[in-house]
Amino acid sequence: MAILVDENTKVIVQGITGFQGRFQTKRMLDYGTKIVGGVSPGKGGEDVFGIPVFNTVEEAVEETGANTSIIYVPAKFAYDAVLEAVDSELDLVVCVTEGIPLYDEMKIHLRLESSTTMLLGPNCPGVISPGKSKVGLLPDRSFTPGRLGIVSRSGTLTYQISESLTMAGIGQSTVVGIGGDPMPGLAFRDVLQMFDEDDETDTVLLIGEIGGSAEEEAAEYIATKMSKPVVGYIAGITAPPGKRMGHAGAIIEGGRGTAESKIEALRGVGVLVAQSLHEVVGAVRKIMCW
Repeated sequence: MAILVDENTKVIVQGITGFQGRFQTKRMLDYGTKIVGGVSPGKGGEDVFGIPVFNTVEEAVEETGANTSIIYVPAKFAYDAVLEAVDSELDLVVCVTEGIPLYDEMKIHLRLESSTTMLLGPNCPGVISPGKSKVGLLPDRSFTPGRLGIVSRSGTLTYQISESLTMAGIGQSTVVGIGGDPMPGLAFRDVLQMFDEDDETDTVLLIGEIGGSAEEEAAEYIATKMSKPVVGYIAGITAPPGKRMGHAGAIIEGGRGTAESKIEALRGVGVLVAQSLHEVVGAVRKIMCW
């Protein structure tokens, strides 16, 4: 049945009339995603690729029955866009926008505590259940249907590793990019739980990176709650301490968040951790063939 999105997911695109919104909407439509509406304040009544545009999320949800939103708006508008989607009680909100101020992300987290809406991102590539639905900007060719669940902090590594797995004949049930900001919505442990409860997922691949403590928290969850096998890969083992490496959350501070500490935590709970990108496919194949 996959997790988060499937062939029944009804999506609205916030920012559909912008360049990125329009471009990515076409790609999602081509993949087969059910996009039922778009939102762009002041442009209600227009259409994009035959998709009706509404002035507000509330109006779009009422008219289309949408349960999911993806946000393609600039960082300065993203806070309001996320809250508008949460207030409309959507099941899932995917925010690909990067550069959102940390204070805005903190306020978003506070609002989510009193909501049933799940937030994926910000600063994430989105989610794909291969052959069913894609909500985000993930490249189609990298994915194929299968029984491996993938959750990752890095968009680029998600594409690269998934394509290598696809070429090796290992398909995916769902691939989730949680994003690399310091305060993501869904965390590793949240997605691990979903995969553990999913009948179409046999094994999970966790792709982490330096900075923060998300991988260590995932290790704690795996040790106490996870019933399915997990394979891991942690990027950034050669990164110098104190230097930001791409993501806002990928910075080592005060000895915390090193690749070594994350690898040790995962291996300590029985996760097979690949030492390099070239070893990931072999590690996954080893676990799935046990």
